[in-house]
Amino acid sequence: MDLRIEQLQAWAHECGFASLGVADVDLADAEPGLLAWLAAGFHGEMDYMARHGMKRARAGELVPGTVSAIMVTMDYAPADAAWVEHAWATLADGERAYVSRYALGRDYHKVVRARLQRLAGRIEAQVGPFGYRVFCDSAPVMEAELARRAGLGWRGKHTLLLDARRGSTFFLGTLYTDLRLPASAQVGDHCGRCTRCLDACPTGAIVAPYRVDARRCISYLTIELHGPIPEALRPAIGNRIYGCDDCQLACPWNRYAQPQGGEFAPRAGLDAAALVELFAWSAADFEARLAGSPIRRIGHERWLRNIAVALGNAGGGASVVAALRTRAGDPSPMVREHVAWALGRAPGRAPAPPVAQSRPAGQAAHRDEPNPVQNAGSAAGSPGRPPDPP
Repeated sequence: MDLRIEQLQAWAHECGFASLGVADVDLADAEPGLLAWLAAGFHGEMDYMARHGMKRARAGELVPGTVSAIMVTMDYAPADAAWVEHAWATLADGERAYVSRYALGRDYHKVVRARLQRLAGRIEAQVGPFGYRVFCDSAPVMEAELARRAGLGWRGKHTLLLDARRGSTFFLGTLYTDLRLPASAQVGDHCGRCTRCLDACPTGAIVAPYRVDARRCISYLTIELHGPIPEALRPAIGNRIYGCDDCQLACPWNRYAQPQGGEFAPRAGLDAAALVELFAWSAADFEARLAGSPIRRIGHERWLRNIAVALGNAGGGASVVAALRTRAGDPSPMVREHVAWALGRAPGRAPAPPVAQSRPAGQAAHRDEPNPVQNAGSAAGSPGRPPDPP
């Protein structure tokens, strides 16, 4: 029995997804951009980006028999209508922690995959047993590019997917299938001449339109990087202890972001929490309070590393210095080094302003490159009101 896109979309909405589209899985024309991005070393320590070769662009090598990709989105914007203003205010308060908005609630990987399984069950009830596999930011899949080809939006200059009705604050989910389904119509690019996301990035990680050097991205530095954060980039991190949203906060299209509470509402008192309080968490506190959170996967050591950097950028108040000194003898050499750096900035010194390196001139831009954290943001600029969408 044939499946109509309207029926799939209705089932997707019943399962809690905001939108659904279908893409052909032939990504041969995306391979050069992926190879160029890897060759430039922009993936940093994310060896898994290169480990699987071209499986990321060749669905049939990852899941034999795959001929179509059903792509879905799930909104996560905070329920507060003034969430963008609140985010900027938190970033401006150096003694409070900024956590990327997508990570304030429940681990999205589990939520999206569970709902994709429900969607697969609805399809199976209609057509009988079929081959499929579901993914959410956990396998070599070019999710953003497939979603673009499925008509769910266009790639912004920050490489995230943008929807004119909902901005970029949504997760992507993928269902590879052996069902041959008609591809959805694609949508055009609506970024125009806007460069707000490039201008906002605190570290200059968006080195050209549609080209991100993950090694400079704060999301990469605070989540993916296992070792010490490069000293030259620490001041620009500010109080961002897990991820970064600045390129999304600066984007005019996110005035249309769809508020979402429930499973993605802030948990564990993470939203604008005092840095000194989070820094006092023991390993047991970390595990208990962040159970079911995507943050838990970085572990307590990197949690302390990130907060030490934020405290080093906080201005050197008495409570900040006292908190740092409690970890000066931490068992982890990495934590001790970051604490020493932070204490070295404290005596009478205000935090250094973020200094983004200028973007290298003449770099080729590739819209089909992967982004370091799928639809989870990165970057910091002036909290001024964005212009009307182009």
